[in-house]
This record gives sequence, structure tokens and C-alpha cells, in this order.
Amino acid sequence: MSIDFKGRVAIVTGAGGGLGKQHALALAARGAKVVVNDLGGDVHGVGGSVSAAQAVVDEIRAAGGEAIANGASVTDFEAVQKMVQQAMDTWGRVDILVNNAGILRDKSFAKMELADFKLVMDVHVMGAVHCTKAVWPIMQAQNYGRVVMTTSSSGLYGNFGQANYGAAKMALAGLMQTLSIEGEKHNIRVNALAPTAATRMTEGLMPEAVLKALEPSAVVPAMLVMASEGAPNRTILCAGAGGFEAAQITLTQGVYLGTGPDTPERLAAALAQVTDLSGALVPKAGSEQGALEVGKAMKAHGA
Repeated sequence: MSIDFKGRVAIVTGAGGGLGKQHALALAARGAKVVVNDLGGDVHGVGGSVSAAQAVVDEIRAAGGEAIANGASVTDFEAVQKMVQQAMDTWGRVDILVNNAGILRDKSFAKMELADFKLVMDVHVMGAVHCTKAVWPIMQAQNYGRVVMTTSSSGLYGNFGQANYGAAKMALAGLMQTLSIEGEKHNIRVNALAPTAATRMTEGLMPEAVLKALEPSAVVPAMLVMASEGAPNRTILCAGAGGFEAAQITLTQGVYLGTGPDTPERLAAALAQVTDLSGALVPKAGSEQGALEVGKAMKAHGA
């Protein structure tokens, strides 16, 4: 089954270079009309110019595709709303949103300024919130939408020196979990991509051979699947160097210990059993945790 995007309109943020550029080029190559958004700042979020986005637009048009450039900062909701309106004025719909824009302000938590923590949260989390909020009513009205959040192994599993980035990326996984539930009845499918790719953010951190294997284009197939008509819903796809995996937030079966005065001590003694992954499940909603816990309590009391 061929994946194509003829008649679809996509917005890709942070698409002036790196992974975002590859996303935009790939969507356009398969028929999508693309809003190429990029503030044009550096990897730390400093500066701004629409020239990077325009260069990608020129490349898409030279290949016979349709695209427009936009230089809005995703941290500015009013500018984001104007970007979405620009897409509507040009093509009359928005089908796909790829929340890719991001910055780094890496430092160990002890040395990190709070301003650097907040800025990373603002760009990654509120940036995705602003863009998704702006397209959500359009997707609801047309009963179709595909939203891709960009999470990271740094958020899912942690990485030294990236407390701000990791917190932001895990927040996006949480945002995806709820929006996928709320959007389902409107045929809006929301997923998250955890890429391993060599971009401006990773230059100088890895050997040349590894960087070559981790070219951003190797991540793009996962995005295309999540942006497609046949997309899954509520899935965290990991991708890099031609490998693809799924990350899942699981819930162990755990144990019932009651609420007696010695429960803390008994819990400490039973932690290995509590954390045992045998029979772990992937909840479909947060309420399943409560259901599992109440079920254990009822069983323990013979109810």
C-alpha cells in the first residue's frame, strides 16, 4: 500500500534544516502542500530569519511541489494562529501537523539557570501546544487530522545534562496520550516520534561513521506513517539508522499490601515484586491504574 498525501496540507515546524527539513521534503515529495515553518535561529534559539525556511520552500518548488515559508516562533501563539490562517488562506485546510521545532540548552541540573530550563519548556512544550491548539478546531470541523509530537529518548529514559530537554520531551508524550483520546471521535490521530538523528544538535558529539548512519532521512519513514491516512493512534515510534521500535509506558501487576501502619516497610520489602514486568500491561487510559488497584483491594477482601 503506497503512502501518499495528495490533497493534504501539512505544517512542519522547525523545518529550515535537519530533521524538520527532511520531514517537509518527504511530505512534499509524496504530494502534500507544505507550510515550512522555521524561526531561523541557532540551535540555542538565538536569532531569527525566514531565509532557512524559504530555502526549503525553493527546493520543494524546484522539485515540482507546493510550499510556503513561515517564520513564526512557536512560542508566540498569535504568530502561530497567523501561520495556520496563512495555510487556510492558501489551501483551505490543514490535515497534518508535525511539531518538530526545538532548541537545546544543555547543562547539568546543578549548573543550569532556571531561564534555560523555562525556555526549553516553552519552545518544546508550549510550542507544540500553541500549534496543536491552533489547528485543532480545523481538524475537528473537517473530521480529519494527523498530529505528530516529537519526543526523545532523553525524555523517555533520561540523559545526563538534559533535565530541561528531557522534561519537555516527556511532557510531549503525556500531551500525546490525552490528545489521542480526545481526538479519536473526530478522526484526529495523535502520535509521538522519538528520533535518533544527527542534526545541528548532535554535531561534535559522535564519530563520523555514527553520524552518517544517523542521517535524519532515516527517521522520516516513521513520521510518514504517523502522518498518513492509515496512521496508528497513541503510539510512540522510535526511529534511527534504519531501525524502528515502539516505546510503551507500562503498568506492572504489582501487589496488594493494604494500608496498615507497617505498609511502608512491607512495600520496601516487596519492591522487586512490585516492579516485576511479568504480566505488565499498556493502559488505554489513566483510569486503568485505579481499576487495577481497586480490583486488587476487592479481591483481597473477598468482594
